[in-house]
Amino acid sequence: MGRRWPVTVHGAEHVPASGGVILASNHIGLLDGPLLATYAPRPVHALTKREMFDGRLRGFLRGTGQIPLDRYATDPGAIRTGLRVVRDGGVLGIFPEGTRGGGDFRRFHHGAAYFALVTGAPVVPVTLIGTRAPGSARSIPESGDAIDIVFGRPWHTTQQQWPRTREHVAATSVLLRGHLLSELDSALSQTRRSLPGPLPAGQSEDDPDTGLVEQ
Repeated sequence: MGRRWPVTVHGAEHVPASGGVILASNHIGLLDGPLLATYAPRPVHALTKREMFDGRLRGFLRGTGQIPLDRYATDPGAIRTGLRVVRDGGVLGIFPEGTRGGGDFRRFHHGAAYFALVTGAPVVPVTLIGTRAPGSARSIPESGDAIDIVFGRPWHTTQQQWPRTREHVAATSVLLRGHLLSELDSALSQTRRSLPGPLPAGQSEDDPDTGLVEQ
């Protein structure tokens, strides 16, 4: 990818070198998942909508250990696989917005908070910038457009043994969203760039989508 789009990675040192980790990323373009898997400092197993495994990226997705997710129903298999990744000391990737959009976490599902509560693993914010140009309807950037990937300060919550109530998950999700928004602002300031804004009319996706684990 770096040959077609120059990619700059910031803050990779924020990703712990070992142990279970959750990467929670904003979602603005079709390249977000492959970029996260390619440029993260550790191998990432990202929750990825099942339909992607029937497309052109199926070989890449399967070869890099991405996790198929049923976006139209509760998917206990994907949840169990994600928990196993983290408990085995791996890196789980998730897009809390659940679908491509403005990348500003206006839409925010509870999956990342749920995984953090169950495992006690840190959540590292990821801000993707440039995977869709501001105001553009293109699903990928023009060749030569710069892309920035910013890893932010980890967020921690106390591991919660069963039972975990919906109210507890929702309250934890509010706290996590606040941290992600703070790190998003920091990433935009650091790179002196902006988000692309909402998808143009007619380009929006059905909800749910990539990375959605609704609790």
